[in-house]
Amino acid sequence: MLGRLFKSSARPESPQSESDTLSEPWREIPWGRKERDLQVVRDYEPHNEELEQLRILLHGPTGSGKSSFINSVDTLLQGRMTCQALEDAVSQETFTKEYRTFKIQKDGPDTLYPFVFTDIMGLEKETNRGVDVQDLKLAMKGHIKDGYIFNPVSAISEDDNCYNKAPTLKDRVHVLVCVIPAPSVNIQSAATVAKMREVRLAARDLGIPQLAVLTKIDEACPAVKADIRNVYMSKYLKKQMELFSDSLGIPVKCIFPVKNYHSEIDPDDDTDTLILSALKHMINFGEDFVNRR
Repeated sequence: MLGRLFKSSARPESPQSESDTLSEPWREIPWGRKERDLQVVRDYEPHNEELEQLRILLHGPTGSGKSSFINSVDTLLQGRMTCQALEDAVSQETFTKEYRTFKIQKDGPDTLYPFVFTDIMGLEKETNRGVDVQDLKLAMKGHIKDGYIFNPVSAISEDDNCYNKAPTLKDRVHVLVCVIPAPSVNIQSAATVAKMREVRLAARDLGIPQLAVLTKIDEACPAVKADIRNVYMSKYLKKQMELFSDSLGIPVKCIFPVKNYHSEIDPDDDTDTLILSALKHMINFGEDFVNRR
């Protein structure tokens, strides 16, 4: 299955023409209602008294836009451009080396949103490069502390200072998000996809809800680059979402296309609307998970 769906070529398919769009959007999105949806996020508080914050773990191939997505969410919620998570626009290797949790300010430095994002090293096809899948499994169980420096050659050991021997609910992952670039869905190596599938099955065994974020949609489709509101009218993006669903097993209803901020200097309501759509589902999925514990 993996070999049939994913090519060995390092070159993505050519972006589709602007005319390659549907006559009607296949998924409804509440354009122009950003403030209403933003208020839902602002009002959210976990009902589980053991928790102050939901933990959302991002994983995916190197260069997929995990750190950029964290910054885009922060930008959305702050109403200005931010750069908490360091990004790199040049290197073809993973830029994130450390297990790090990012908190987002709410009304000021002393108040925080009740959810956090954990960023990790990217997955790579080579055995001794990128994050070790075993580290990801341990992170989901809450065994890895902030500040751990990933070693692609071996997973964390129990005698490491960053190994949490007795994790509680707050240390564990409550939502797992796979981040994948839209232009390269079909060219991820079979080895990389196998690693992502292994992570997905491990999360399944732990009962952790999963969804996916499809990034770089403006690079994948000229019609979306011209107007982001064409996102759910793009035949190409719909096909990429379906292909990714078929390969990894994440239902299409749990896959959310977004455009991360990368060249803009001011937030944009339509860009924020797509990010909000994904964020609201992350919160809902996480809330359902912790209330079942």
